[in-house]
Amino acid sequence: MIELTKTGIDGLDDILNGGIVKNSTTLVSGNPGAGKSILGLQYIYNGVEMFDEDGIFLTFEESAEDLRQAAESIGFDNWQQYVDEGRITVYDKQVLLRENDFSSSLELLLGELDDDNYERLVLDSLTMFKLFFDTEREQRTYLLKFTDILADNELTTLMTNEQGQIFPETEINLENFLTDGNIYLIQTPTDSGVSRYVWVAKMRKQNIETDIFPMEITDGGITVHHNASAFSMMSENDSPL
Repeated sequence: MIELTKTGIDGLDDILNGGIVKNSTTLVSGNPGAGKSILGLQYIYNGVEMFDEDGIFLTFEESAEDLRQAAESIGFDNWQQYVDEGRITVYDKQVLLRENDFSSSLELLLGELDDDNYERLVLDSLTMFKLFFDTEREQRTYLLKFTDILADNELTTLMTNEQGQIFPETEINLENFLTDGNIYLIQTPTDSGVSRYVWVAKMRKQNIETDIFPMEITDGGITVHHNASAFSMMSENDSPL
């Protein structure tokens, strides 16, 4: 029987048919502002808050203080307490970019993984991660090595990835092949703001619902709605299908 890691995000575990496959790596893609970092924060926070699972948050774009403020702004009030207790470990841009060399950052992380027992990891973002490398071959080699290390350490991982356009790319990129699952966050402009959607395009070893579902971001984080009628802001004209 396949073991699953629950995200604890309302509605998302339902369309994932129970959660994310344990020890897998899932790519979360979307354009700026789609909610990728919030999903990552919520996944790590819920791990501690709901499931007694500790986590690591790697961010190449934010400081630890930025993360704390972002977490508390959406209702994750115990974020700093969990950081202080060592339940959540943050490696921010000041640490990860210090050496300007991913090998050094990887050695630092491996020391953390050897010493402690974590179940969850978020890398935010893969877009910045790839800037460490000059060629696609180097990117592929290190990304494959990194995902193998995460699986060997029994970490269930989310990696965020930036895309420029509103809708998912039709071109299949390198990272899509090297990860076990693909989740897309989509936002479309409306007269009153934006409508948000989530699409789970792939999840290895797992039956999933591959429709596009409406979602919203409120105090408390992301909520995914299982059908359009449950989402008051969405109309037929807003549908991305």
